[in-house]
Amino acid sequence: MDADLLLHKRLLIFGRVQGVYYRVSTQEEAEKLGVRGWVKNRADGSVEAEVHGSPGAVAALIAWCQHGPPGARVERVETSECPAVDLSGFHIIRP
Repeated sequence: MDADLLLHKRLLIFGRVQGVYYRVSTQEEAEKLGVRGWVKNRADGSVEAEVHGSPGAVAALIAWCQHGPPGARVERVETSECPAVDLSGFHIIRP
């Protein structure tokens, strides 16, 4: 896919998003959608993700992140642009 046609977004997800399989579920959803990137817990209790993929796939993952897995209670998702990087797959970053 042409790199100019890819979206590159950083997400900050707030609410009850740790201890509810949010990272694993995000990884599974990203892999289904063909989105590359990573996801990690943050010390403040939020989750951060960097996602790279086609506009439709990235939009679908962001929409999924608005609710997350069944045990999550997402309050808000903040998105911003991030630099393009050459990643393969979607990874969970563990502390």
